[in-house]
Amino acid sequence: MRDLNNDKTFEELDSVSTNSKKGSIKDFIGGNFLTSENVIKQIPYVLFLSIVAILYIGNRYQAEKIVRETIILKNEVKELRAEAITTTSELMYISKQSEVAKLVEEKGLNLKEAVVPPKKIGIIK
Repeated sequence: MRDLNNDKTFEELDSVSTNSKKGSIKDFIGGNFLTSENVIKQIPYVLFLSIVAILYIGNRYQAEKIVRETIILKNEVKELRAEAITTTSELMYISKQSEVAKLVEEKGLNLKEAVVPPKKIGIIK
């Protein structure tokens, strides 16, 4: 067997030392690091992470949209509840016997209030 260290020339050792470097600034700036085998092997993983990031961002925007719609609907419910309470209050006020009598008199319907109380009708079996 040959001794590997003794048989190599200076140029071979220099090329081995440059290839053994993880990467230099020149390779990074020039873009040569993108063609290395390690980077090419990681492309599917990088694509997967990119897709997950896009889905995450989209999910966040969708959640924010739902939160905004929920706030708008809560405000609308509050307004409608207040309107319902006001309407119920007004209805109760105008349906009082004294208010009904005033409205009948104002409109001139010639109706009179019953003086005789109503009679209860019972069924005998």
